Amino acid sequence: MKTTDVLVIGGSAAGMVAALTGKSSWPKKNFILVKKQKEMMVPCGIPYIFGTLSCSDQNLMPVDAMLEKAGIESIVDEVVKINKEIKTVDLASGETIQYDKLVLATGSMPVKPKWLAGGDKENVFVIPKDRIYLDEMKNKLASCKKIIVVGAGFIGVEFSDELIKQEHEVTLVEKLPDILMLAFDVELSKKIKEILAIRGVNIVTGNGIKEVLGKTKVESVKLENGDVIESDAIILSVGYKPNVELARKSEIYVDESGFIAVDEYMRTHIKDIFAVGDCAQKRDFVTRARVSTMLASTACAEARIAGMNLFNLNVVKTFSGTIAIYSTAIGNTGFGTAGVTEARAKAEGIDSITGTFEGIDRHPGNLPDAHKQLVKLIAARQSGVIIGGEVIGGLSAGELTNVIGLAIQNRMTVNSLLTSQIGTHPCLTASPAGYPLIKAAEIIAGKMRNR
Repeated sequence: MKTTDVLVIGGSAAGMVAALTGKSSWPKKNFILVKKQKEMMVPCGIPYIFGTLSCSDQNLMPVDAMLEKAGIESIVDEVVKINKEIKTVDLASGETIQYDKLVLATGSMPVKPKWLAGGDKENVFVIPKDRIYLDEMKNKLASCKKIIVVGAGFIGVEFSDELIKQEHEVTLVEKLPDILMLAFDVELSKKIKEILAIRGVNIVTGNGIKEVLGKTKVESVKLENGDVIESDAIILSVGYKPNVELARKSEIYVDESGFIAVDEYMRTHIKDIFAVGDCAQKRDFVTRARVSTMLASTACAEARIAGMNLFNLNVVKTFSGTIAIYSTAIGNTGFGTAGVTEARAKAEGIDSITGTFEGIDRHPGNLPDAHKQLVKLIAARQSGVIIGGEVIGGLSAGELTNVIGLAIQNRMTVNSLLTSQIGTHPCLTASPAGYPLIKAAEIIAGKMRNR
């Protein structure tokens, strides 16, 4: 029987980072990571193997190389049982591993709605982090002319844009009134919708999918309003559910939303067992409400917290809630969001105030690659604490979104943004005299003075 100080179950972003951070924090401890597949996909890069990238080989994480360099043993197998009383796990191969600390990083699985009539027909696809499935899916889509993508979150939008690059006829169907509505306020989501439509995606909003039509293979789709759209394939991008069956079987507490319950150190209710990533419970940083946010960036933050607290709790190294920082790009237009939207703040009963400013991400604006940059900031009305922000701009929009995320996490106020010192350069940033992030803060400050 193998023995180890720390056993990590799961080899995607959360598991890998938990092992690497843990080994860095506790170099004298032995670590073993068990993963089902030898080669792991970059989760956020999956849509791009259907357009920009030529094959899945170009979207692999160098997990084994990083683990080997850190002195961590990697095993390709599946944990089928956790014996928490005696601190062992059983593998599908029949091997048993004894551990001192255990980290669950079992991830998530794509949802295929049970209510969808005809959802089991040929050429109805979901989007798992499974290279074999995705390679087969890509091969089948190559012969499909008309493709329907269901669900206009970030993955649905990215898939639609990538498929257009391969000259498919793409229809994006969204039940909500607009695309990306859970991430952006309506005035920004409409701008993003226009960008996607210009690139050739047919967008249907305010109308969900009801039934997949065809004898054994997809021929068309019936929408909730009765409209029928011809199609050769359907890609369901309607969300993911936490992969917690192993935890359930092992009587590790799973909450009413289906996530493994954890505290701020990422500990489960079982001593010496941690959970991180998509399988672990989440709370919103601002509202403190339970949320189902599943992001690789969040997973890595949680994994670092768990790794640093494996053997000795460090009270300043805790996970204080999910900020939900998303960004992506359509062509040379980037857009991102962090924290809560104005609509979400209102729904949660938060008295908020906003400022929106549109400028240019270069100075002067005639420089090559200059792009309009729009920033919307959301702050708590009484305190001026920043609780959210949204960006549409050039490809620097992703990093600017990260800056907003840092401001939220550090509970910065509008005034602290106004007094921030920034570095600018004509080829890299907006003008210091018209920096959209700070100008949006100025607008909020003006509203607060005049209330």
